[in-house]
Amino acid sequence: MLRALLVEDEPLAARRLTNLLHKQAVPFEILGPAESVAQAVALLQAGPAPDVLFLDIHLADGLSFELFEQVTITCPVIFTTAYDQYALRAFKVNSVDYLLKPIDEEELRGAVAKLMQRLSTSASQTPNFSIKSSVSSTKSADVPALDAATLAALIQQLRQPAPTANYKTQFVVRVGEHLKVVPVEQAAYFFSLEKTTLLQSTDGRKYVVDYTMEQLEGLLDPARFFRLNRAFLAQQSAIADIIHYTNSRLQTILKPAPPESEGPVLVSREKVSVFKSWLDR
Repeated sequence: MLRALLVEDEPLAARRLTNLLHKQAVPFEILGPAESVAQAVALLQAGPAPDVLFLDIHLADGLSFELFEQVTITCPVIFTTAYDQYALRAFKVNSVDYLLKPIDEEELRGAVAKLMQRLSTSASQTPNFSIKSSVSSTKSADVPALDAATLAALIQQLRQPAPTANYKTQFVVRVGEHLKVVPVEQAAYFFSLEKTTLLQSTDGRKYVVDYTMEQLEGLLDPARFFRLNRAFLAQQSAIADIIHYTNSRLQTILKPAPPESEGPVLVSREKVSVFKSWLDR
């Protein structure tokens, strides 16, 4: 049985990957999921060591590549991402593969087969799966080691905002039998409700959109929209007030007001400092 550590901050994506792994011919024991870099570091330090790491690129508290700066990874890595531009730049160094979300069962089967081949090959050799923040002492012919400079450059690349032209300017939504175009300016915020993603417009209307919250993060201008928590992604103009809440968290008052069933809209604890910096730029 292989131990797979899932590093994923989207519960639905984590559940889907878990279910797909349980369908593989190779039995998997699922560790995690870790929803942040900090949680992933804690799990890796606590053990047991995983045989493979399924690593989302964007996490609640930053880019998952920062994990390699804090702990030595001694297992193969399979990157998962919803963003093609990140997938294209996701390094192949010491990794097995990358999978685009939503993860396809057939593509996962191929990645697992490649993983098993790598593990089988490495069984009679010195393992070469270590990704460190210093130059690796071992190299294979086809998989160069990831050194500190490469890692730093990659993180810097991924932190750079995409060109403005790449951000969505409008959404096409369905209203009965009709299609309606909603400009981004009229999107107060997006929120997840019962496995559905909704667009809350500035005029008080709600529309279903065919994107996950994670996908929306990559499609919307980060200078205008902020992921407050797992369920809410808000435009700054929709944040009417910010109140200190318990346990070092912040409560946001959104306009129009979200459904009462959603409760207070809180900024995740690990995002408070980033949120303040976003406001004070």
